[in-house]
Amino acid sequence: MLLKIIVVGALLIGLMAAIRDGRLLKDAGLLSTCNAAPASGKADPTLLACTSGRLDGFPDLTNKSCALVSARPNRQFWRCEAPLVSSQRPTG
Repeated sequence: MLLKIIVVGALLIGLMAAIRDGRLLKDAGLLSTCNAAPASGKADPTLLACTSGRLDGFPDLTNKSCALVSARPNRQFWRCEAPLVSSQRPTG
């Protein structure tokens, strides 16, 4: 009985860590993602192509000094003044 409780507890801790990381939710399409979009054959870090997530919809990048360039049903393109960092979490 104690072994079952320890195994279930370890599984729950692993699941909580995977959800907190966010990659699992993004890979499943539940959270929105933005990637550098190709412009003139090269990836331009100031032009972002964003896809909608099922839980949070399209991201709003206006507070990161970006302007919406184009909106399509499954993708939005944003132009930013400077390249955005890939992680919102502080490191260190």
